[in-house]
Amino acid sequence: MKFSSRLFATSLTAAGAFASLAIAMDAQAHGIWFAQRARQLALIYGIGADDLDMVRRLPLLNTVTGYDADWKPVPIRLRTAGAIPVVDSDAPYAATAATMDYGIWSIQPGQDWVNKGRDENPTATRAEHTYKYTVHLEKPLNKEMPLLEGHRLQIVPVSKTIPQESGKPFAVKVYFEGKPFAGAEILTDFVNDPDMPPLKTGPDGIATFRLRNQGLNVIAATIIGKTDQPKKYDYIEYRATLSFVLPHAEE
Repeated sequence: MKFSSRLFATSLTAAGAFASLAIAMDAQAHGIWFAQRARQLALIYGIGADDLDMVRRLPLLNTVTGYDADWKPVPIRLRTAGAIPVVDSDAPYAATAATMDYGIWSIQPGQDWVNKGRDENPTATRAEHTYKYTVHLEKPLNKEMPLLEGHRLQIVPVSKTIPQESGKPFAVKVYFEGKPFAGAEILTDFVNDPDMPPLKTGPDGIATFRLRNQGLNVIAATIIGKTDQPKKYDYIEYRATLSFVLPHAEE
């Protein structure tokens, strides 16, 4: 399923373009992820326990895609079910993914973020352009995760096999524009502990940590890039999530 595409205008080519930035990451930045709601797989927008209105944000999506256990495309679509969009498919799927251009936002002291650039809000203390990406693993996979089209930032499990018990070590590699990215900030429990001190990926783009939940795990990675339109925004924020569920004991 594809939505009206927005062009990604950034032309960053080296990790050094990020490392030189003196901009603090916003620990409260929202993300998107897939999670079960009433036995249906829903696309969520929020942070922590804040499950915000994703339905009105549907026009901001660029793509929603499904895959089988071999990472071959499976057609899926989103259906609005009350306050949430849920996944519909005529065929079984093992993974789902989505990309979003969240647009340009700015903020002034004591005020809320507004959907305007610095050119329209010249006294803003910060102005940013944000992109959001997500991949959800619904079922066991036969192959390691490939790099997905349109996902400029992506969290990839180092192994196709995910430990099935919380507390077990788990390694991920973060890619930006197809290359391992050093220094990406990792939140290992984006839903239950979004204020945790972040980990950082090593020179090989890898971070290893212990799985937090015997249930839904949502891992987030964030990097900050230089602006390509300084008159409109100060930097570009990329946030990707990877979600999956560890099974609970039989009832």
